[in-house]
Amino acid sequence: MIYRSRNFKLLQNTADKPSEAPELGFGAQPSTRHQRLVNPDGSFNYRRRGEKRRVISDVFHSLVTMSWTKFFVFLISGFLVANIFFACIYYLIGIEHLAGVIGESAAARFAEAFFFSTQTLTTLGYGRISPTGVLTSFVASIESMLGLLSFALATGLLYGRFSHPDAKLLYTKSAIIAPYRGGHGLMFRTANGRRSQLIEVEANVTLARNEFVDGKVQRKFYRLALELPRINYLPLSWTIVHPISDSSPLHGKTNEEIQNADTELLVMLKAFDETYSQTVYSRTSYSTGEFIWGAKFISMMSTDSEGVTVLDLDMLNEFERVELPPLVISSA
Repeated sequence: MIYRSRNFKLLQNTADKPSEAPELGFGAQPSTRHQRLVNPDGSFNYRRRGEKRRVISDVFHSLVTMSWTKFFVFLISGFLVANIFFACIYYLIGIEHLAGVIGESAAARFAEAFFFSTQTLTTLGYGRISPTGVLTSFVASIESMLGLLSFALATGLLYGRFSHPDAKLLYTKSAIIAPYRGGHGLMFRTANGRRSQLIEVEANVTLARNEFVDGKVQRKFYRLALELPRINYLPLSWTIVHPISDSSPLHGKTNEEIQNADTELLVMLKAFDETYSQTVYSRTSYSTGEFIWGAKFISMMSTDSEGVTVLDLDMLNEFERVELPPLVISSA
């Protein structure tokens, strides 16, 4: 039965209510405007207020977790800014206090001060230009010390980024409702995007939706039973299936009902990565509009001329339309 409240069309709990999942950390705040709890990339969709920032730990966390492109842009930008800063200091002190400068124009002299700064910061020093005078030598010594510290920090950040284990699991863009054992089944599939070996892979799938409970709209969570919640190896792809049986929270629900309840599928996979010898995690979600009714996945696997199985990752999202068995409408 469908209820309306503040533009929500919500599902009423029936007598044959599926078991709810324990508290997941999201609270019971209902979803509005189809806002998802977990983004497709696995990040959580929330904002924080009143947070007390710890500058050092926050900067370290940001540098370790940001993308490689942003990380190298940050390093290169910091290197250029630092050298321009010290070049300005040398120029203000006086280029005549840098022995070996041969540039005649102001721009050429500043360029030589800049490259002297890069040699000092990296403790390289070709020897043609050297500081003279107490003030210039003092600035050069401070810069060389900062250079040692900054490169030690950069080395530690690089190690932290390389040693940080993460899984690059690929997921289908949509979850499908497909024929399954004379009924319906909710399916999506995943594959390892790296050449690393993942073993003891476990899947945890939770359904979140808005429901009308005791006159209030609440967010409810249901742990979905899977056909196969765990596999020993993941060298190819894995189609994760939730049979829509009588005990399923999706039993008898139509596509319209699922969308009206702001349904979201929360997915978490855990695996042991032999490369890192550590456990890795991966998350994603499927929100309203990302469920496809009446489809089945096309196989990603084929066999080459030598009889070896070939996995085509470009086929991950390929599916074909099929007819679904008649839907059994749940009773109120």
